[in-house]
Amino acid sequence: MNIRLLALSTLLLTAAHAGAKQPNVLFILCDDLRPSALGCYGSPHVKTPHIDRLANEGVRFENAFCTTSLCSPSRASILSGLYAHSHGVTNNFTEYPNELASFPKNLHAAGYETAYIGKWHMGEDNDAPRPGFDYFVTHKGQGKYFDTEFNLNGAKREVIKGYYTTIVTDLALDWLGKRDGTKPWCMMIGHKAPHSFYTPEPKHEHAFDDVRVPYPASAFNLEGKPDWIKERLHTWHGIYGPLFEWRKKFPDDRPEAVKDFENMVHGYWGTILSVDDSVARLRAWLEKTRQLDDTLIVFMGDNGLLEGEHGMVDKRTAHEPSLRIPIIARYPGLVPAEKPQVIKQMALTIDIAPSILELTGAPALPAIHGKSWVKLVRTGDPAWRKSWFYECNYEKQFPYTPNVRAVRTDGWLYAHYPHGDGKPDRHKAELYDLNNDPLELKNLVDDEKHAGRLAELQAELLRLMKTTGVTPQSDKMPLDEGIKKELPDQKIR
Repeated sequence: MNIRLLALSTLLLTAAHAGAKQPNVLFILCDDLRPSALGCYGSPHVKTPHIDRLANEGVRFENAFCTTSLCSPSRASILSGLYAHSHGVTNNFTEYPNELASFPKNLHAAGYETAYIGKWHMGEDNDAPRPGFDYFVTHKGQGKYFDTEFNLNGAKREVIKGYYTTIVTDLALDWLGKRDGTKPWCMMIGHKAPHSFYTPEPKHEHAFDDVRVPYPASAFNLEGKPDWIKERLHTWHGIYGPLFEWRKKFPDDRPEAVKDFENMVHGYWGTILSVDDSVARLRAWLEKTRQLDDTLIVFMGDNGLLEGEHGMVDKRTAHEPSLRIPIIARYPGLVPAEKPQVIKQMALTIDIAPSILELTGAPALPAIHGKSWVKLVRTGDPAWRKSWFYECNYEKQFPYTPNVRAVRTDGWLYAHYPHGDGKPDRHKAELYDLNNDPLELKNLVDDEKHAGRLAELQAELLRLMKTTGVTPQSDKMPLDEGIKKELPDQKIR
């Protein structure tokens, strides 16, 4: 009976919205956002009531991940529904191809007014408008938390005084207030927060002064792990390094240097409070204009972030904190606001484009790797993925992480590190039993008891790669030149 009632309610919900106009889309993208830094994902310290409210009236994906933990590749996967090796944006210095399809382009072609405001970050030195958008505001490089120079839709460049999160919210609300009111709209907001260098808004800069933050449990538990992880400890991406300039004298492995780490985490948390303020302002506008329930709101992060786990900061690796992202969707046409859902199945960045296009009724993107989660949310999907693979390439500009190819299931992670020239792996592989070892403390790759599981995951990795059109022979990646100590160029940090 319960199954019948569920099916009936789903049919009624679908029918109720079948004759309605296409929903607007408000897409909010944060940079380097750990789910654990949001209240609705369990943070005991960071209070995010407005983001939490979206989750409490919609869908929260409890196990969501990026397929490449790096800003530009992940953003391109969100737009295209493709893996990085297919869309071609495999590092932070490559443009999103103008000819490549994307969900905003399809929405625009379907009659939507489209806008992008904030951090685009595909094409380091290009702040010009991109195809598929009626209005486009961005900046070169990473932007700054205060007084960023924006390119305002190609008309002029202007340093807009003030805090980044507030400014992009102002610009978004201004466009929404002036747009053609006869068409559905898609507004994409790219926050800088909480990307380094973490600089909270003055009203939030002391919000966590009384919260002690120790190094994480896995920071120094490195026995049995690849040597490159230990070599990274004192680098730009290591726990003893400069910590995005929160540590002025480095490397510093003294116990008391944990205070610098604590200050860094406080700064990171503080920037998220302003994002929550932004969500409150956007929601208030939607309520005032009576568009809230006619708008699909998607809130997410582009990739995860290591905060000391395994002795590392930043991202790129296949370890849990680097992979895991938040995804929240609110739209009564998906689930009623009074019946929120938490989805346990593994959702990916490549699923965003097909899901948005299905919910808006716009044409689907052809031959993509992602899958719409609309059926999964509404009725369940027995065919939903049980495994997926991860890829990230060595960067000469940030030589602290090897080439990574990994496979992830609900219970296991296997990661290996190709050299980049077709020779055997340069580094020791990693195997973790996530059900019994969620912090990834014990590498089981050399444990004979798990040889069968290792072989299964190695075969699964090859199978998954092949389904996306890549094999070990065709998988192009840079030559791994090893972990290096020098700091990255100031312009690209």
